Amino acid sequence: MPKAAQIVRFAAALMVGLAGALTVLYAWRLPPFQSAVETTENAYVRGQVTIIAPQLAGYVTEVPVRDFQRVRAGELVARIDDRIYAQKLLQARATLDIQRANLGNADQSRRSAEARIGAGEAQLDAARSALDTAEANARRIGSLAGRGISTQSAADQARSGLAQARSAVHQAEASLEVSRQDLQTIIVNRTSLQAAVENAEAAVHLAEIDLQNTRIVAPQDGRLGEIGVRLGQYVAAGSQLAALVPERKWVIANFKEGQLHGMRVGQPVSFTVDALPDTVLRGRIEAFSPATGSEFSVLRADNATGNFTKVAQRLPVRIAIDADQPQVEHLAPGMSVVVSIDTASGPAARATVSLDPGAAVPPG
Repeated sequence: MPKAAQIVRFAAALMVGLAGALTVLYAWRLPPFQSAVETTENAYVRGQVTIIAPQLAGYVTEVPVRDFQRVRAGELVARIDDRIYAQKLLQARATLDIQRANLGNADQSRRSAEARIGAGEAQLDAARSALDTAEANARRIGSLAGRGISTQSAADQARSGLAQARSAVHQAEASLEVSRQDLQTIIVNRTSLQAAVENAEAAVHLAEIDLQNTRIVAPQDGRLGEIGVRLGQYVAAGSQLAALVPERKWVIANFKEGQLHGMRVGQPVSFTVDALPDTVLRGRIEAFSPATGSEFSVLRADNATGNFTKVAQRLPVRIAIDADQPQVEHLAPGMSVVVSIDTASGPAARATVSLDPGAAVPPG
């Protein structure tokens, strides 16, 4: 009997040891419990969470939304007191009217200068005609005086008239040149006036943008987080007022580098969410990260110094969630996920999302 009891105890110990060894082999997926299904708990639901912030400073006069409300693109989230910005717009428009009036005066001055040039040219033609008459009269009187027919005083008057006619021509030419220079000055000044008008127009557009920015609206469809702004609160530019979570969501699963063998873009994925324990959801591998998570960290380890211990790195894998599944609408960014991928299966014949052609695919 004692010998039989020893045999029983030995067998029991052997069975316990064998069970423990098999448990360890199963937990670590070692032979004979190897599986093509790779699983990770280092996975989370992700979404494009947008922080809504004002571009202007001022007092909040309206907050028509509430926490966790669903909003449409362009729907008002908050409004800043717009009285100052409305007056700035009126001021900018008044300045624009002044600059346009100055530009109009320049155009009128140019037309007046062009008219003065025409009058100066006519005066020059008249002066030249008078000069021709005075020259002919001087020649005629000089010929008569040479024969003793005309008096000396008549000859003197003819020479004086000729000199006056020549002076009139020079004066008309000078006046015409002054008018031409005045026109050139007006043309040059008009360029600066045109620039002033464009500057005033830009100021009006900026004032309009500032006035529009007093209305803080949702950039796209989605649901709001907690509203962090209150009526009458003074907010500065860039202050966080609320967060917007769009409808589109995906899963980021961080697999160890040793688990990536056999994974392909388009492969089917199954996953569970801690918040929905009785629901198994489906998806597709959409893209692989171009680098491991350690490469994107702010403080990266320098493996060239000190003793080295190999640490398995993780590569983020983006998983698109199939549409038209129950409970999908309850997924929220940040939820914990357990992802399973059968690496023995090939990519699905039809992917549910448009895949990134530049996505990195690990070798298989």
